[in-house]
Amino acid sequence: MSELTSAPRIRAAGPDDLDAVLAFWKTAAEGTSISDDRSGVERLVARDPEALILAERDGELVGTVIAGFDGWRCHLYRLAVHPDHRRQGVATALLAAAEERFTALGGRRADAMVLQRNETAHHAWGAAGYAPEERWRRWVKPLTG
Repeated sequence: MSELTSAPRIRAAGPDDLDAVLAFWKTAAEGTSISDDRSGVERLVARDPEALILAERDGELVGTVIAGFDGWRCHLYRLAVHPDHRRQGVATALLAAAEERFTALGGRRADAMVLQRNETAHHAWGAAGYAPEERWRRWVKPLTG
């Protein structure tokens, strides 16, 4: 296995990682979120220090996932892999870490936020064992702005 395709180092993000994460999402994530700002990510890490999971290779950020658990449900957000590191096991490693976290916390089922138009993501999530839940529709109300 070459250095480029070696297993990534997986770890929880800390306060010193947040600017790099926000910059990374501009390159690697599909779309933007209302919470894609320093204060939003700071609140996440302060409330649940293990929720924002990073993948690194040679000290470089190559992937992220947010594995949020509210005590009842397991939610996955912001699975993003740098375009130069896709199809090299980064998303698989991130999802394995998220699922291990959920299981340790007593979670029973994980759900993921996946854009309808992102066909590449549909294939990745399907390969990881996830499927769309057609009986449910997400309803959203912005609380600010």
